[in-house]
Amino acid sequence: MHATADRQPLSGYTVIELGSTVAGPFCGRLLADFGATVIKVEVAEGDALRSMGSHKDGVSLYALSMFRNKELISVDLRNEEGQSLLRSLIDKADFVVENFRPGTLERWGLGYDTLSASNPGLIMVRISGYGQDGPYSAQPGYGVIGEAISGLRSITGDPDRPPARVATSLSDYLTGLYGAFGALLALEARHRTGRGQVVDTALAECAFSFMEPHVMAYDQLGIVAQRAGSRLPGSSPNNLYQSRDGCYVHVAALADPIFRRLCVAMGQPELASDPRYATNRMRSEHSDDVDAAVQAWLGAHDYDEIHRVLGEHDIPHAKIYNIDDVFADPHFAARNSIQRRQHDRLGMVAVPNVTPRLSATPGEVRELGRDTGSDTAAVLGRMLGLAPDALSALQRRGVIYDPALAL
Repeated sequence: MHATADRQPLSGYTVIELGSTVAGPFCGRLLADFGATVIKVEVAEGDALRSMGSHKDGVSLYALSMFRNKELISVDLRNEEGQSLLRSLIDKADFVVENFRPGTLERWGLGYDTLSASNPGLIMVRISGYGQDGPYSAQPGYGVIGEAISGLRSITGDPDRPPARVATSLSDYLTGLYGAFGALLALEARHRTGRGQVVDTALAECAFSFMEPHVMAYDQLGIVAQRAGSRLPGSSPNNLYQSRDGCYVHVAALADPIFRRLCVAMGQPELASDPRYATNRMRSEHSDDVDAAVQAWLGAHDYDEIHRVLGEHDIPHAKIYNIDDVFADPHFAARNSIQRRQHDRLGMVAVPNVTPRLSATPGEVRELGRDTGSDTAAVLGRMLGLAPDALSALQRRGVIYDPALAL
């Protein structure tokens, strides 16, 4: 790892990551990006995330980013010896991140009460479909299931079509982010009390948190939110329009001063004086007419001209980018939003840079994710003092896996 790791905000803290697929590993990745020593525990056949997304030359491209900055070990947690090894590691850790179904760790004798008895400062981030209690807690759940039951899917997509989904693991990322946030809150509390705690993070609740404006509207007015396509209800103009040359452009001119500038940009300053369009609330009541006027102007011009004119009048807008547009965009390049790191088989590989950006102690993409079990022997030797002969014996018994031990 780079020498800068010891100057990052979480340097000196150790995380045992037991999570699989997206939510748990993303939580761990956030902590690793800012200097925590994250030890990811996988089964010998590899985390399920390694089978997701695209592959090149047998390498999981998704895992190169999601497992970056981590030490990767393989321990069979269904084995009593494996459970004993894990407990010894956790005794030396600050955090555990897990996303097993509630009750799994308890069946292995690794529940929080047991672990915190010998490590009272331990912070355990528990990620599950529905939370650690409640009538649904024992049910399996993925992020997309959390979106469905939270109501978030019901407002996603066009009103004349079935509910759509974002083509990424949205709720898993939200939940991983909430989990990392909760971990740092618990760390701050530990600074004051000396004791750790459990961070209970549910996919369904994290998705539900994004329903915030619709909760009060239903409670107080009985309004059931519906799909609205690219339009944001109660905000006008704030919609997607198509240029003459076929580009989709989102324009957000909901604030009254911005709308007035938009009218000038379109060569129709009189629209801003129309009582129907004087305020955002009024425009929202006549959003079809507002959208028709904006579409008529955009539809008569090519995107380059639209971009120039809206830019001159300081109107928030953007063409809908594909991923190739992001790679070609000068702003993303200037901000180093895409980092490239060396891989021993693939050469230079692009991954998203660290977010957020800290001015004094920034995070860093130090290294790409490696193969399953690559660090098993090194980690168990360093943290538990296991000698090479003992490690080889554990591998022969199927308790651990390290590709180097198989040579």
